Amino acid sequence: MKLICVSNEHEMSLEASRLIGALVRITPDAILGLATGSTPLGTYGELSRMFLEENLDFSCIRTINLDEYIGLDGSHPQSYRAFMAGYLFGRINIPPANTFVPDGMAEDIEGECRKFDELMEQMGRVDLQLLGIGANGHIGFNEPADCFTSNFHCTELTEDTIEANSRFFDRREDVPTHAITMGMRGIMNARRLLILASGKKKANAVAEACFGPVTPRVPGSIIQLHPDVTVIADWEALSDTGLFEEAE
Repeated sequence: MKLICVSNEHEMSLEASRLIGALVRITPDAILGLATGSTPLGTYGELSRMFLEENLDFSCIRTINLDEYIGLDGSHPQSYRAFMAGYLFGRINIPPANTFVPDGMAEDIEGECRKFDELMEQMGRVDLQLLGIGANGHIGFNEPADCFTSNFHCTELTEDTIEANSRFFDRREDVPTHAITMGMRGIMNARRLLILASGKKKANAVAEACFGPVTPRVPGSIIQLHPDVTVIADWEALSDTGLFEEAE
């Protein structure tokens, strides 16, 4: 595991965008696993700038997203399809046919999950999977549980996750309670994992995920078993790891 400590969220985003941009240049037909939420916003903004100002070409890139809310149409402003369109896909030259986000309005949710597992098999290994981490240690929408779930699946969101996501909705009761999420097999099969974290509220989750026991009660801890992991986090997010005390 490689840990990159930065001063703040802006530097985190710049460092992440440099790594992703380098991959896109070196492997123009790379497959990117993408995340949503506030954590990757700066990274997506910088990648959009690199497209406009530095000719970063996404025309042969393919993407697959980690998750989508169940019950929200792709045109709903808080759906993750709309999120990706607004913050990245609509601002770069990636063909819409190359972007894959689960359908939260699918009549057969289990069938939609199977469809995405099959899609990942057909596409081949994701070259880089971008991840945030929730304050409760979730990655994607893999919430704390008694066991790790391998495949795409429907998950019930915890009260902590619903509360954290309520800032994006007019009312807390509007936050969906279930989502489709990529399982651990899809995440761990990626050639490289890139985890981003910023702020004191993520400190415990980062410490447990990077240095605690590997347990489904802290889903992010599974990254310790991956052979190629880069964590980019600011001082506050790393403040519970004990690294700075040891350095002193």
